[in-house]
Amino acid sequence: MTAPKTAMVLAAGLGTRMRPLTDDRPKALVEVGGRALIDHVLDRLAEAGVERAVVNVHWFADRLEGRLRARGRGPEIVISDERAELLETGGGLKKARSLLGDDPVFVTNIDSVWIDRGDALGDLVRLWDPDRMDAALLLARREGSIGFEGDGDFFLADDGRLTFRGEATSAPYAYMGVHVTRPGYADQGPDGPFSLSPLWRKSAAEGRLFGCVLDGDWMHVGDPQARDEAEARLKA
Repeated sequence: MTAPKTAMVLAAGLGTRMRPLTDDRPKALVEVGGRALIDHVLDRLAEAGVERAVVNVHWFADRLEGRLRARGRGPEIVISDERAELLETGGGLKKARSLLGDDPVFVTNIDSVWIDRGDALGDLVRLWDPDRMDAALLLARREGSIGFEGDGDFFLADDGRLTFRGEATSAPYAYMGVHVTRPGYADQGPDGPFSLSPLWRKSAAEGRLFGCVLDGDWMHVGDPQARDEAEARLKA
């Protein structure tokens, strides 16, 4: 398939773990290596062929909108306004449904920065098959990643199918904040705030959740220490 031309960028979070850096700005405007996190994401999407990015806003929404208006380069930005209520990942995708069109979309967090030794987003697009899949997730190896201290999320089969860690003490792969899905995937979720995770678990149980692994270095910029470590890695 051709690469998605539209993306949903999940930028509405409070950035609580990033304080004090988010005391006066949204997490999306925290800088790493001289660029705001939102610019890292949008530049990656533009390189992958995305022409239109729907960005949800909540915390310091006016400041983020102003920065996006002044960006001066693609993709085109459309705002999904969550000032009244923070809707989490699933609720945010569901609210933005009318802005996303009918074709497959990238959905991205704003706290992932990576050094790409291959073609991560291209690999994800080449994996995606809407007849067999509900979502295709970009993964990173847990070992060697910056800012990720969990036990891993997924096991990956030879055909790309994902299973959740379940009762296992650890799993080798973590979700690194980018996936491809249908724009209406979250429509089945409840009204109000909800996470995409329960939908993914259902899809995985049905054999319809797939993934591929980044060839590169992943930096999960979730707190000030991880931000500093990511800057050091980028400089190196």
